[in-house]
Amino acid sequence: MDYRVDEIDKRILYYLAEDARNTAAPAIAEEMEVTAATIRNRIKELEAQGILQGYLADIDYKSIEGHVTYQFSCTAPIPDRDRLAQSALDVSGVVTVRELMTGNANLAITVVGSDTNDISRIAGELSDLGLQIEDESVIEEEYHQPYNPFGPEDAPIGPSLTDFMSLAGGAEVVEFTVSEGAEIAGQTIEQAVEEGLITDEMLVVGIEREGDVLTPKGETDIQTGDVVSLFSKTQLEKHSLEVFGTQ
Repeated sequence: MDYRVDEIDKRILYYLAEDARNTAAPAIAEEMEVTAATIRNRIKELEAQGILQGYLADIDYKSIEGHVTYQFSCTAPIPDRDRLAQSALDVSGVVTVRELMTGNANLAITVVGSDTNDISRIAGELSDLGLQIEDESVIEEEYHQPYNPFGPEDAPIGPSLTDFMSLAGGAEVVEFTVSEGAEIAGQTIEQAVEEGLITDEMLVVGIEREGDVLTPKGETDIQTGDVVSLFSKTQLEKHSLEVFGTQ
């Protein structure tokens, strides 16, 4: 590939990865001090070079009539891996196929089915192609963010998730680092509860700050860089953690 990606191209890719639908050429142009026409031409060139390969919709299938999303870890003979990856896309219900540089489980295949019988049908068709299914699991949630090194120096960085545990009854415990610019940073736990940043279903059970472990109380403030352990009585949604980071 002869095309050289520069800082303008990287910034375009950053914002398109963040939210392609709501990315406007004039906004990027103003930030990079070029014309909007330059940004539009760069986007066309990135597409022509095969660097920008598409604009995929982020779809919550489970909210549509109970559809379920699975990931199959499959092994294909290395000489046939490319061909079988393409063939897998022809199976109804397969939405993504990733080739992995490994001997075993060298294809990660994401599928969507209307129910478990549909998932079994898809698994059978993948096996019929000659793929060996090594493992399968339900995809409960998937999170995305743009590649930060392509963004501006002050690009917001979301909370860094360091641990996660699912408990009986749908409860969850997560541990993460509060990011710079977080809405909740600088507020006490009591203030955060009063403003609805921490809901009734949530409980801050631990805060680690500069190597010290704090016992969370109402007057305890939450600071940037704190490692927070959060218990939730119910499954956490993506927006529930946004106050701890800006993504």
